[in-house]
Amino acid sequence: MIVVTRLNGSRFAVNPDLIERVQESPDTTLVLVGGTTYIVRERLEQVIEMIAEYRARVIALAYAGPHEAQTGPVPVGSVVPFPGARRESGEA
Repeated sequence: MIVVTRLNGSRFAVNPDLIERVQESPDTTLVLVGGTTYIVRERLEQVIEMIAEYRARVIALAYAGPHEAQTGPVPVGSVVPFPGARRESGEA
C-alpha cells in the first residue's frame, strides 16, 4: 500500500496495483481500475516514485531469505542478491 493525502489533509492508503492511471490537471487524480477517483495533494512524480519504491520493496522481500524476512523488512534501495546468482569470487 502507498499512503497519500487528500486535499483536506486526511491520509489514506491505496493499493498501487489497482491504480489504472495518475493524471495532473492541475490537481493530481488517482483513477482506480473500478473507476473510483481520488484527488490527492502529492504531485504526479511523487506518486510514481511511491509506486516504484513499493514495488521495489515487494521484490526485495520476495528475494530475501527466511532469516532476512524474520529480522524485519529490507530497506528500500538495498541490494538483495538474486537466488543462484554468482558471487564476486566466482562461486555459484
